[in-house]
Amino acid sequence: MVKHFLQKPEWSWNAKQIEKQFVHQWIAQEMDSQIPDVVLFGAPLSRSSISVSGASQYPEAFRKAWKGFTTYNLDEEIDLTSLRVLDLGDVHMHVTDIPLNHRRIEETMNYVTQAFKKSIICTIGGDHSITACTVRGVNEAIPNEKIGILQFDTHLDVRDPAEIGPANGTPIRQLIDEEIVEGRHITNIGLHGFFNSVDLIRYAKQHQIQMIPLKRVREKGIKQIISEALAYLAQHVDRIYVTVDMDVLDIASAHGVPASTPGGMQPEELFAALLEIGQHSSVSHIDFVCLDPMRDTVSQATVKTGVYAFLTWLTGIQKARLEGR
Repeated sequence: MVKHFLQKPEWSWNAKQIEKQFVHQWIAQEMDSQIPDVVLFGAPLSRSSISVSGASQYPEAFRKAWKGFTTYNLDEEIDLTSLRVLDLGDVHMHVTDIPLNHRRIEETMNYVTQAFKKSIICTIGGDHSITACTVRGVNEAIPNEKIGILQFDTHLDVRDPAEIGPANGTPIRQLIDEEIVEGRHITNIGLHGFFNSVDLIRYAKQHQIQMIPLKRVREKGIKQIISEALAYLAQHVDRIYVTVDMDVLDIASAHGVPASTPGGMQPEELFAALLEIGQHSSVSHIDFVCLDPMRDTVSQATVKTGVYAFLTWLTGIQKARLEGR
C-alpha cells in the first residue's frame, strides 16, 4: 500500500457556502460514502525534464486557479455539481531522487487504480516523464487488460532513454520498449512543423504509432478526428489513457509551457477534443502535463487554459451521464 505517498495541499479555502457554485467549493478533498466519478491527484515532478522546467509547480497553481471558475458551463448549459470529483492531493516528491519519485508515482497510480475501480482517474503533472510511470501503474493494477494511448503533443516523445535517461522526451518509447503498450495502440494528435527529427519519425513508423499531423486535423475537423481515433483505440484495447502535453498548444496561447512552438493547436481546438473525450466510455485515465506556471503571463493565462481544459473534459463526462450514455 502506498497511500502515504499522497499529501493534501497546504492551502485551503473556507467552502461552507450552502451552494457550491465555484470549483474550489465543489471538488471534494475527503471521501464520503459515495463512489467518486472522477479521482485526481498531482505528480509535482519536473527535475526529469530535458529543458529547465517549473512544471512541478503546476498542481498547486492548478488548484489555486479553481477559485476563478464556476461549476456551470454556459456553452453546453451543463452544471458539474452533481458529478462527484475527489482530490487525493499530491504524490510526495523527494527533493533530488528522480528514480524514487518515478517509483512513487507508479506505485500511487497502481494503488489508486485498484482502490477506485469504478472511477476515472486524472493526474496533474509534472513533466511528461510521469506518463511512463502512471501507465506502468495502471498496467500493474490491471495486467490482463490492453492499454491504448491517445496523446496530444507537438512531439512524439520517443527519444532513447539510454541516451538521456527517463526524461520527459522518452515516456512513449519507454512504454513501447518495455512492451507495456503496443505502438499501433498509440495515436498522437497535434504533431506539426519542424520539431521531430527523422530518426524519431522512423522509430514511430517502425512501431506503427498512429501519427495525425495538425494539418490533417484542420482539414478534417477536430471532432471527426477525435471520434475516429477513439473508435480505433476502443476496437483494439480494453481501456484508453489520454495524455495531454500542453506544448501541443501554439506558443502564442501557451506562454507557460517549456517547449512551446509556433503553429500549434489553438485552445478552442483542444477544448473541443476534450469535450468529445469526456463522453467516451473507454477513457479511464487522463493526465495534463508540462505546464510551467513560472513561465506564464502575469494573468496566468496558460494555467487558466489548463483548468479550462480540465473542466471541459469533465463537462463531456457530465454530458454523457445526463444523456444516459
